[in-house]
Amino acid sequence: MTPVIIATLVVLWQLVLVGYTYTLAGNAADEAVRAATAADRGTRQGACQEAGRDKLPGAWEGGAEVSCGTAGGYVTADVRIEVPILFPGTVSFPFTVHGHAGAVEEETD
Repeated sequence: MTPVIIATLVVLWQLVLVGYTYTLAGNAADEAVRAATAADRGTRQGACQEAGRDKLPGAWEGGAEVSCGTAGGYVTADVRIEVPILFPGTVSFPFTVHGHAGAVEEETD
């Protein structure tokens, strides 16, 4: 019975890591788009990437990709984060979690 309990706990822990990675990706996309809308057009991509990676824990930061785009007065941010296997910071699954956010571009008077 002990192996079944241990296997169940390992699967549950992995599911927690997947869920947490989805939460991190969504939050990073929100932070990135917020920073991008407040930045000037010339510095938008840098502000977006910096804000998107800023709040990520170190174990998730290494495999993260943050990008922003602007079209028609609308700013979007896309974040891709690799899902770790059992221990964050060691090995990751070969698939990534995607976070997306958008906001209207701020105008200056």
